[in-house]
Amino acid sequence: MKLDLLTIGEILVDLTQTGLDSRGIAQFAANPGGAPANVAVAAARLGAKAGFAGCVGRDAFGDGLIRTLQDNGVDTSCTAVSADIPTTLAVVSVAPDGERSFSFYRNPGADLCLRREQVADDVLYGAKIVHFGSVSLTADPSRSATLTCAEDARAHGALVTYDPNFRAALWRSRVEAVAQMRAPLSLVDVLKISDEEMELLCGETEPEAAARALCAKGIRMVLITLGADGVYYRFGERTGRVPGYRVAVADTNGAGDTFFGAVLSRLAQRPALLDGLEQQELEQILRFANRAASLTTSRPGAIPAMPYLAEVENNL
Repeated sequence: MKLDLLTIGEILVDLTQTGLDSRGIAQFAANPGGAPANVAVAAARLGAKAGFAGCVGRDAFGDGLIRTLQDNGVDTSCTAVSADIPTTLAVVSVAPDGERSFSFYRNPGADLCLRREQVADDVLYGAKIVHFGSVSLTADPSRSATLTCAEDARAHGALVTYDPNFRAALWRSRVEAVAQMRAPLSLVDVLKISDEEMELLCGETEPEAAARALCAKGIRMVLITLGADGVYYRFGERTGRVPGYRVAVADTNGAGDTFFGAVLSRLAQRPALLDGLEQQELEQILRFANRAASLTTSRPGAIPAMPYLAEVENNL
C-alpha cells in the first residue's frame, strides 16, 4: 500500500489521570499514546492513508496498542514486537486547568527497540510524507533507526516532517536534549514546535524570530503552536498567525499531535505537497488543523479524543 504518511517513533500507554475517588486517590485510564502514533491516528481519522513504524512489547498493553492503530485504519506492517522488553508506560497527571505532567516507565521500554531493518523499504519509500519526533532520539537503537529512515526517505523524494516534543524526564541533561533535538533539523522540510520549545531549537523566545532562524537552516515551513491562541507560521518569506478556537478544556493531551496530523492529512492531498502552496490555502489548512485540535482538547485522552473528518468540517 502506498501511504500518504508514515510516522516513526514511540507508541506507548498513557496512564492518564481521570479524577479522584471518594477517598481522594487518583484514578487513571490506560489510553493509547505516543506522539508519532497519535499523529498517524489523527491523520487517518481525517482521511489520510497512514502507517506507523515503532515497537511495542509482547504483552497486553502492546496488543492493545496495535489493535488501536488497526481499528483506526493505520497500517501496522512496520510495527515491531519485542519478546523481551515490555511496552513503555507514561503516567500523565492532569492539573485542574487541563495541563499535564509526565513520568515514564521506560528503562527498559519497547519503544526504544525499533531498528532500521524493521521498517520495510517498500513502505518507507512509498510514503509521500515521513514524520518523526524527538522522543525516539533519546537512545539507540531507536535514535539511529529514526534518523536513518528520515535520511533514506528524503533521498527517495519524501517530504520529511518533525515535531520535537521535549520531555525533560527522558534526557540525562538539558544540554544533551538540545543537541539531539537540533541534530535532525537539516533533514526537515516541515517543522512543528510549541511556543515552549522555541528556545530549545534555536535560542529564540519570540515566534517571529524563532521561525526566521529555523527557516534559515533550510526548513521550508515552520509552524509554532500557541495553545488557545492558534498558530504562527513561516513558509518561505510568507508569515502570519491563524487564531485558534476557544473551548472548555478537558485535557490538552494529544492536541498538538491532532493539529499536525490534520496539517499533514491536508498536505498529502496536494499532488505537489508544498510546491505551489499559496498563502490563502495554507491558512485554510491551518484553520482546519486548529479546529481539529480544539475538539481534541474538549475531551479526555489523546487518541480517544481525536475527531473524525466530518466532525471537523461540521464545526468549522
